[in-house]
Amino acid sequence: MASVARTLTRASKQASFSFTPLRRNITTATRARPTTSITASTKQTGRRSYASGGSPSGGSSKIVIPLSLGLIGAAGYYAYSNNLLASAFASAQASGLKTGGVFTPTKDDFQKVYNDVAELLENNEYDDGSYGPVVVRLGWHASGTYDKDTKTGGSNGATMRFAPESDHGANAGLKTARDLLEGIKQKHHWITYSDLWTLAAVAAIQEMGGPKIPWRPGRKDGDVSACTPDGRLPDASKDQKHIRAIFYRMGFNDQEIVALSGAHALGRCHTDRSGFDGPWTFSPTMLTNDYYKLLLEEKWSWKKWNGPKQFEDVSTKSLMMLPTDMALIKDKEFRKHVERYAKDNDLFFKDFADAFGRLLELGVPFEKEEKFIFKSTSD
Repeated sequence: MASVARTLTRASKQASFSFTPLRRNITTATRARPTTSITASTKQTGRRSYASGGSPSGGSSKIVIPLSLGLIGAAGYYAYSNNLLASAFASAQASGLKTGGVFTPTKDDFQKVYNDVAELLENNEYDDGSYGPVVVRLGWHASGTYDKDTKTGGSNGATMRFAPESDHGANAGLKTARDLLEGIKQKHHWITYSDLWTLAAVAAIQEMGGPKIPWRPGRKDGDVSACTPDGRLPDASKDQKHIRAIFYRMGFNDQEIVALSGAHALGRCHTDRSGFDGPWTFSPTMLTNDYYKLLLEEKWSWKKWNGPKQFEDVSTKSLMMLPTDMALIKDKEFRKHVERYAKDNDLFFKDFADAFGRLLELGVPFEKEEKFIFKSTSD
């Protein structure tokens, strides 16, 4: 019996020695992305070490027999634990964890983020029943600060998290969108804010009936030192000269300016944010070419009120247009694109997807060329 005990003791020591590296790798992976199976196995390992660690004093056969049985149990338990942890480790690798704890997200991981954003968008207590328009505006304004000459601004950095950029007049009200997405950031802690905001804008566009927009990750978050100066976003009270100055600085042409302006089919203005008031279209939670149709087909007059200068439709007085909107049909180069999009929604969707996708990439030094197209919840 003593010989059996010595044999099992050596086996237990060898098992303990060979088990250590596996346990160390699993612990590292657990810190990167905890899973229930890994945590459970680590706890079981602790119990195994405690059960086989001590031995009673004395040398009678009455004591050796329980010790031998304990060693048999320990050896059996080691085999069970080793198999369980090996299975957990394989599962962790399959889910995207690399040895050493480096997590490389896949398209499926980003699709999960998309899905979580989509679940948050509809809310009957907010505006017209959707957070979609304000989420689109967040992605738009986070990206539209780019200056192609100085190579500053753009979606890389998510610097709207900090003052003074968060306090710029054009960003009024966007705290609503940033706060909305904070829970998703905490759930998917591996994604950067700048990737999250732009991906959320893509999700909002697609969930509101818009086109598929190719998107790729690779943005890195910056700090307050990278905040851009005020005045880089459009001023709605200005004319076509101002519009061109803003968008040419980003690198867009006249056709792309008009295509991007089609986002005004979504949402509404608020007096406590921009000072303006009202929606552009009758369906502010669906992206269509109605914005262009209404610009051309409705009669517009100056609204008589105490707020800033804006236009209202003559027939219902429930819609509004901004001076920058009306500039698109007053300028002949802009107007020809307005007319094209008013006639062809598919053409608008194609050009909008191209321009909006490029807007979301301004200022980003991507390392990969591959782009993802995400499934909408209606697919």
